[in-house]
Amino acid sequence: MVHSKVQAVTERIIQRSEETRAQYLAQVDKAHIEGRATEHLSCGNLAHAIAASPEKEKQLIASGRGPNLGIVTAYNDMLSAHQPYGTYPARLKEAAARCGATAQVAGGVPAMCDGVTQGRPGMELSLFSRDVIAMSTAVALSHDVFEGAMFLGICDKIVPGLVIGALAFGHLPSIFVPAGPMPTGLSNAEKVRVRQLYAEGKVGRAELLEAESASYHSAGTCTFYGTANSNQMLVEIMGLQLPGSSFVNPGTGLRDALNEAAVEQLAKITEPSQHTPIAHILTEKAFVNGVVGLLATGGSTNHTLHMVAMARAAGIQLTWQDMADLSEVVPLLCHVYPNGTADINHFAAAGGMQLLIRELLSAGLLHADVHTVLGNSGLEPYCRDPFLNDAGDGVVWRPTAEESGDTAVIRPVSDPFSHHGGLQLLEGNLGRSVIKVSAIKPQHLKVKAPAIVLHNQDELLQRFKAGELERDFVAVVRFQGPQANGMPELHKLTPTLGVLQDRGFKVALVTDGRMSGASGKVPAAIHMSPEAVEGGPIARVRDGDIVELDAEAGVLRVLVDEQEFDAREIVQCDLSGNARGMGRELFANMRAIASGAESGASILY
Repeated sequence: MVHSKVQAVTERIIQRSEETRAQYLAQVDKAHIEGRATEHLSCGNLAHAIAASPEKEKQLIASGRGPNLGIVTAYNDMLSAHQPYGTYPARLKEAAARCGATAQVAGGVPAMCDGVTQGRPGMELSLFSRDVIAMSTAVALSHDVFEGAMFLGICDKIVPGLVIGALAFGHLPSIFVPAGPMPTGLSNAEKVRVRQLYAEGKVGRAELLEAESASYHSAGTCTFYGTANSNQMLVEIMGLQLPGSSFVNPGTGLRDALNEAAVEQLAKITEPSQHTPIAHILTEKAFVNGVVGLLATGGSTNHTLHMVAMARAAGIQLTWQDMADLSEVVPLLCHVYPNGTADINHFAAAGGMQLLIRELLSAGLLHADVHTVLGNSGLEPYCRDPFLNDAGDGVVWRPTAEESGDTAVIRPVSDPFSHHGGLQLLEGNLGRSVIKVSAIKPQHLKVKAPAIVLHNQDELLQRFKAGELERDFVAVVRFQGPQANGMPELHKLTPTLGVLQDRGFKVALVTDGRMSGASGKVPAAIHMSPEAVEGGPIARVRDGDIVELDAEAGVLRVLVDEQEFDAREIVQCDLSGNARGMGRELFANMRAIASGAESGASILY
C-alpha cells in the first residue's frame, strides 16, 4: 500500500494537472499513427531517408517489416561521460539487425560539462543548454521516420533536455541507454583536502592538477553523486532505463550486453501488442517516484529545476511544495559523496538502485503500478540485479541481495541516515529557495550572521585572498538568476567557504544562482525566487543585515523591520558584462524570456 502522504501528493498533482495533462495526451494521440512510420511517407520522402543506408537496411525499412529506431546521441570525446558513446551507434545497429529492426542516427545534441566551465563565462550557457538540447532532440526526430527512439546521454543538462525533447514525441516508445561511471580513482576526501589547501595557498597548481587528474581519470561519468549520477538514478527509478543499467562501468561485457538488451526491449515495445510510448511511462506517478528517489539519495539540487521542467513537458504541474511535502516522509537512505565519502561505484556494489527501489517499495514510498520500458510489469523487476548469462553474450536478472553490502553507504528504511529527505524548501521574507541538507553536518544547519552582499562570485574570492572574511557571515550573491546571466553554478565558491567553515566560522550562501550537484558541505540557499533582476527581495538586502538560515525549520529571512525592508529601493545591477563573449550574445533572447526557478527556469514552458 502506498504511503498516505505520497498518495495525497500524487492525487494533488493529478488534480492540479488535469487540464494540461489532458491537452498533452490529446497531442500524443493525434501524433500516433497505426502501422510503420515509413508507410505514411511519400516515395520522395522515403528515398531521402534511406539514401545512405546499406542495401539490406534500405529494403527492410522500405518494406516496413521491422521497426526503424532513431538514435539521438550526445557523443563528444572531450567529455569523459560521453566519450564511450562514440562506438555505440554501430553496435546498436548490429543489435537491431539481430532482432529484425533497423536503427539510424537521427541527430546529435550538444553536451557541455559544468566541471569544465565552472567559474568561467561559458557556465552562463549551461542551464540554457538544456532547452537547446530539447529543441535539438525535436529536430532530430522531426523527420517522422521512426517507430521508437534511443537516447544516448548521461550528464547534467543533457538528460533533462533529452527527456523534454522525447516528450515532444510522446507517441514514440523510447529508451535511455547509459554509458556508466568511470572506475574509482583518487578518494573524494583526498580530492577535497587538496582543493582546500589550494584555496588557502598551501599547495600550488601542479599539486591541484595532479589530484584532480587522479580523480577524473578515464572514460565514464564522474564518480561523485552530482547531477549526472542523479540523472541516472532518476531515469532508472522512473522506468526509462533497463533495471540495474545505470552504474555499470564502460568497456565491460555487462555494459555491452545491457546496451544490446536495450535495443531488443525497445523493438519489443514498438509492436502493437506491447506498444509503450514514453507518454505512458512518464505519468504523475512516475514523477512522484523520481522525486522520492531524489530525496532518498540526497540527489542534486539542480533537479528542483529540471524535474519541474520535465514534468511540464508532459503536461504535469509539479511544484517545489510537492517536493517539500514528500521530503517530510521520505527518509535519507544513501550516503554517497558529497553526502559521504563513498563514490557511485561503492553505491552500486553495496546494493545500488535495486536495493534502494526495493526498500522504498517495501515502505510504500513508491508507486509500483507504473509502466516502464519493460511494459506494464511495474517497478518490481527493478529490484533485480543484471548479470552476464553463462554464455557471456546476454543479460539475466536475479533478485538483489537481502541486505545492504555496506550500511555506511545504503541503509534500510528501518534505520535511515535521516528521517527527512535530502532536500529542504526554505521560505521567508527573502522569497523561496531550496537547500541540500543531506551533506550538511547538524551543527551547520542553522546560521545567523551579517550579510556580505556581492554581485559576482569573484568578489568573494578576492575578499578571501585579502583576508577580509575571517568572521561569521552570510554571502548574498545576487543577480545570478536565469534572466540576469543564465543562472550559472557557483561551485567555485565551495572550497573557499569550506575553508572558512573549517576554521570555525559560521558561514552560509544565499543566491538566486545555482550550486553544483556536488556541493553541500556549506549551507547554501539557492535558486532564490523571485530573482534579483525581477525585483525579488534579495535585491533589497544590504551589507550588515542579519540573515537567518534555519534548514531544520525551513526558514530563510533577513531580520529587518518589515516596513523598512519593504520600503527599501530595489538595487539595480549593470548586467552588460553578461551580454557578449563566449557565445553569450547568442542567448540574449533566452535570458529575456526565461521563467523563474520555481517554474523550471525554462524558455519552453
